[in-house]
Amino acid sequence: MVGTVVSVAATFSVVVTAFWVMLPAYIPNNVAVVAGGGRPIDGGATWGGKRVLGDGKTWRGTAAGTIAGVLLAMVLNIVVEPIGAVVGVELPSFPIAAAFGLALGAMVGDIAASFLKRRTGRERGAAFPGLDQLDFVVGGLVLSAVFATDWFFDTFSVAIVLAVLIITPVLHVGTNVLAYRIGLKDEPW
Repeated sequence: MVGTVVSVAATFSVVVTAFWVMLPAYIPNNVAVVAGGGRPIDGGATWGGKRVLGDGKTWRGTAAGTIAGVLLAMVLNIVVEPIGAVVGVELPSFPIAAAFGLALGAMVGDIAASFLKRRTGRERGAAFPGLDQLDFVVGGLVLSAVFATDWFFDTFSVAIVLAVLIITPVLHVGTNVLAYRIGLKDEPW
């Protein structure tokens, strides 16, 4: 019985920490949908007869998403101790380099996925299962590891990374369906 309680508490701690540390990467693409528009990053360029990225990847959306992720991390730094006390988990704070890496990485991961979608003949908004749910995670993890290496390795244990890879697709699908239902997205994926 004691082992089960410890196991449940440890699992809860891992899941809460995984969600917490990925929040600055979870929000940028959502903000980019709302604040995007304007000039496409690819400037309308084509490669092999297909758009390089498409109209959905804009400078304004990328900047707004990155800024939102960094600002969210700074707010989380302010509330880290009270939130940690409420949930009973010691949560990490975000150095600015880690916040920037997570937020920009999420945007870069999404942009890279758009590039891959165009190369495989998928149109803007077309589903690409797996890639759609984890592109921003991979980008956020890679750039946070590059920009804040010590923080990354202190924060992202194997258990935390596995939790991120499990909970992110569920959260991604749920938020996209919600955005579709309230008219912020043209498709539910």
